[in-house]
Amino acid sequence: MASKERPYVLFIAEIIYSEISKIKKNNTDFSNIDAIDGFIGSELYKKISSGKFHDEWFEKLKKDDFIDQNNKKKIPDETLRLLKVQKDMMMKQLIQFPDLYYAKSHFPLDISQRAFDHLWRICESYELWCKESNQENLIYLKIID
Repeated sequence: MASKERPYVLFIAEIIYSEISKIKKNNTDFSNIDAIDGFIGSELYKKISSGKFHDEWFEKLKKDDFIDQNNKKKIPDETLRLLKVQKDMMMKQLIQFPDLYYAKSHFPLDISQRAFDHLWRICESYELWCKESNQENLIYLKIID
């Protein structure tokens, strides 16, 4: 890759990945599966799945006139459209139904499994970007290994 600059669409992936990594680090006996399960239902998960995370981010970007504060360049309209699509996808994939994570059989319900699968793919995507942009020091969970 020519640039090591993180694409905007990976911003949320980096945040989710970092939180899941912290959960695993703080619980040394946890697998990646356990850490992702631990993230589901957290305050950050609720904020992302409700759309509030993106709403607050869009407000901050708007306040900054959609100028990236790191490189001082205007954020392209196409990128902003992609971030809105990302918000909608997060809300659909991470939909919340309180107290319905496990059925009596202890198997995840379909809606919970969909959220788990989406989070797993987000972590995979983040690790792939880290690997492709030679930032392997940011890979903690080793999902793609």
